[in-house]
Amino acid sequence: MQKIGILGGGQLGRMLLQAAANYVVETYILENDENCPSAHLCTHFVKGDIRDYDAVYNFGKNLDALTIEIESVNIDALEALEKEGVRVYPSSAALRTIKNKILQKEFYQEHSIPTPKYIVTQDLQELRKHADFLPAVHKIGEGGYDGKGVQVIEKASDIEKGFDAPSVLEKEVLIAKEIAITVAVSDNKNTAIFPPAEMVFDPHLNLLDYQISPARLTKEIEWKAEAIARRVALEFKSPGLFAVEMFLDKENNVWVNETAPRVHNSGHHTIEGNYCSQFDMLWRILLQLPLGNTEAIKASSIVNLVGAEGFSGTAKYEGLDEVLKMSNVFVHLYGKETTKPGRKMGHVTILSDDYPELTFRAKQVKQALRIVSE
Repeated sequence: MQKIGILGGGQLGRMLLQAAANYVVETYILENDENCPSAHLCTHFVKGDIRDYDAVYNFGKNLDALTIEIESVNIDALEALEKEGVRVYPSSAALRTIKNKILQKEFYQEHSIPTPKYIVTQDLQELRKHADFLPAVHKIGEGGYDGKGVQVIEKASDIEKGFDAPSVLEKEVLIAKEIAITVAVSDNKNTAIFPPAEMVFDPHLNLLDYQISPARLTKEIEWKAEAIARRVALEFKSPGLFAVEMFLDKENNVWVNETAPRVHNSGHHTIEGNYCSQFDMLWRILLQLPLGNTEAIKASSIVNLVGAEGFSGTAKYEGLDEVLKMSNVFVHLYGKETTKPGRKMGHVTILSDDYPELTFRAKQVKQALRIVSE
């Protein structure tokens, strides 16, 4: 029986472990919080810091393979483990590039992958010199996640909102649509591509509000986006699962925004909506099995469940009964005991072949279900 480790024990690890129940595998989680969403679902839980060299190295040295559920891991330890024969998905080299937004943008430029123009800034003082490049988006090089570490800078007076650390200043794109395409790459470089997901963001939280998949695109744009996503994934020269986030502008150009080297929020609908989910697909890669069928069973929509404004403490789900009564609606709660404003607490997937119904149901779920505190 293979021993597979996951660095991080949040909701992505939880859903990955739920999919592991279909395989003969011994699972290990490394996480600082023994009450994390993944703790009770794994075969072995190890308490430790995924950013600490010794913790990651000692966790992984007796395992067959390792993967991540968040990028903020100790890459030096993963590199050492690779040299000792532990399989790491994605590779430490790919992670090192993706983890740093500056290196990631340079990677796109080096490989002629279409991405918005950018300037690297080392600190606020340097950022102030580039007022003529605005409007733009400032992205901190390392440490950003879920919309944190991203600041829109429309005009010179907004510059002080930027980051006083190495960052990317990216030219603002007039976005028609935001899409994400997940690409699976096996050890032998076979690929499988999930249908594109179209994302709608909450402008206040800068988090995914709801999404629809397959995205409403012309075939020509869909083929172009899929070709770009496949190329991005293969250029990393690593097996793994890669969620490639892209912009479609007003002129139908496709631009790569960034890549997540793991299972991703944009692929949660695949649990019910596709023949093979993104989580099942990653297990196939980790266990060196054939890649699965990515085709959609039905069109789907996802609503993120986040903590309501003004509530912090033990989580309480208002309107849950109402949502559970809806047909073709699937509720996923992440098992987090406490809520706070904007915290991801779960998601709801809606299935229908009628796109207007998907949008209607998504708004219905958002109105009905609130996460407050007791």
